[in-house]
Amino acid sequence: MRRGVRRRMRRLHAGLHRLPLNFDPSRLDEGGPDWHVDDYRQPLPPEPPGPPVPGGSWETARDLVRDYEYADPAIIREICRSGPPEPGRDMLLEGRFHGLHFYLGLRVGDVVDDVIETDGRRAQVWGWNYQTLKGHLERGQMDQEVRKWLDTGEVEFHIHAVSQPAPDPNPIVRLGFRLFGRRTQLRFYDRACRRMKHLTASTPTSPPPEADVPQPARRKRTA
Repeated sequence: MRRGVRRRMRRLHAGLHRLPLNFDPSRLDEGGPDWHVDDYRQPLPPEPPGPPVPGGSWETARDLVRDYEYADPAIIREICRSGPPEPGRDMLLEGRFHGLHFYLGLRVGDVVDDVIETDGRRAQVWGWNYQTLKGHLERGQMDQEVRKWLDTGEVEFHIHAVSQPAPDPNPIVRLGFRLFGRRTQLRFYDRACRRMKHLTASTPTSPPPEADVPQPARRKRTA
């Protein structure tokens, strides 16, 4: 069964390059009715101050972010793409939503791999974002990155998303997503943070994990 799904996803993925984005990225910061802005920061096992430790928490988290391995398999069942994130590269997800399955087309926007400075502090950052294509249940952009603060060795996973439900011609799908889509979306963010913490906790430089719960740094709905 899954083999048939993968074959279909490969066929659909091959045609994604013909699809436009279903929103205007240049107007993403303007907000408007039904737009949600979500910001989650999950502390990960720390490292010693200085550059990332080979095989340590930051490198492990970077690889998980690069490969989209932090996504909960109960929500995202399959991923189809032609390689690691690169600007303009397409990817296709098979999402699970209340027993139904949907194919979700995305396009990589930006990739960052650099040392940045914020408020006088320097951090090693690796991350990328994707934008929704025509036919997606949502429209908007999600950024995902991992940072290591070089002065303290703190490592964190960061999700920032701006989104709203996309118009769907199917009234049943539209109603279902209006009723349950936001709940599924927030569950995805929460489980992504928990999964990242769990998967990075066993790295050699990591202390035993604490039972903390990820909290949104900011979650608001603009009007």
